[in-house]
Amino acid sequence: MRDTLTLQVHDLEVMVLTGVYSEETHLAQPLRISLDVELDCPDHFAPDTPLSASKSYLDLKYAATAALPPGVHFTLIEGVADHIAETLFLQDARVRRIETRIVKLAIAEGAESIGITLVRHRR
Repeated sequence: MRDTLTLQVHDLEVMVLTGVYSEETHLAQPLRISLDVELDCPDHFAPDTPLSASKSYLDLKYAATAALPPGVHFTLIEGVADHIAETLFLQDARVRRIETRIVKLAIAEGAESIGITLVRHRR
């Protein structure tokens, strides 16, 4: 069994064009995006291990924010999650598994979380 490292970036709030209903198709809506990204990792992390042995958290944040194409409407938030996963797989061959959780903030009436979790594995 190989060792893995899971990097986490949780609760990013991002405005994304997404939705099925007519009132959703022309205005960006807020999504809360969380990522757990599993990487292959070295056998040991010494105190002086360089960042290149891991991955920058900023790469994860980029995939869930700036890498989302502006002006593109995603019918389903599943498409948003898939785009994020593909971006991360393309960034780094060490990425093995990506779990993306997306909550649609605009449809919550209270403190509930309504959304999806998509898990993709490198093929």
